[in-house]
Amino acid sequence: MTVAMITDREFMQFQRFIFDAAGITMADGKQALVSGRLAKRLAHYQLGSYGDYLKLLESRDQPAELQVAVDLLTTNETYFFREPKHFALLRDLAQDAADKHRTLRVWSAASSSGEEPYSIAMVLADVLGDASWEVLGTDISTRVLQRARSGHYPMERASQMPQHYLKRFCLKGQGSEAGTMLIERALRQRVQFQHLNLNAPLPKIGTFDVIFLRNVMIYFSLETKRQVVTRLLAQLRQGGYFLIGHSETLNDINDTLTAVAPSIYRKP
Repeated sequence: MTVAMITDREFMQFQRFIFDAAGITMADGKQALVSGRLAKRLAHYQLGSYGDYLKLLESRDQPAELQVAVDLLTTNETYFFREPKHFALLRDLAQDAADKHRTLRVWSAASSSGEEPYSIAMVLADVLGDASWEVLGTDISTRVLQRARSGHYPMERASQMPQHYLKRFCLKGQGSEAGTMLIERALRQRVQFQHLNLNAPLPKIGTFDVIFLRNVMIYFSLETKRQVVTRLLAQLRQGGYFLIGHSETLNDINDTLTAVAPSIYRKP
């Protein structure tokens, strides 16, 4: 069966779908992305149009398919130790926690395929060792969370990783796995991954000293940004740090935090 091209009307319907499901505002002109990512699902169900696939999602006859569609439309590429100044700050906070014998809890709120939470864990393991620390990684996509739990990545994702971390925390792929790396088991076991929609009431996950919400707000409308940030700040301890992407800002979104540096904020 040949799948027809996605129409402007169908594309607008998928824009509404992903906004309702995940609070994500999909920019105009992304028809090729939507059709490219969903074409295999149409083939799987032997559907002739994207409108038919949307009807399938709305019928709720295949409830698991809703998550598949969300996974396919929200996946983002990332890499280890993105924005090094955030990890320099994290190192200082970990050292302070070590000096005061305090537990440090860090939340990677849009963890994607796991590079960010594992980068966080490497810094904490390096400074705090076996002391008390926790890293939680959450994402709306179950598919990327599955990849995150496996800890298996193309080697190029580690181009920004400090060499001593690469040697200490990663296993180099051999033979058929050449060109890949695996996060070593002990570190993988220290990172918890959980499926979570930032655009819905949060489950009981406790409070955190540091929350990373990086490079995800660009996909949200202004009102959604305000709601998500307010929701997350309720989980941030007083004096805790809130980190966003270097191309993002909290101007017009939230005025309760103190700006420490570009993309770094602190809760009074």
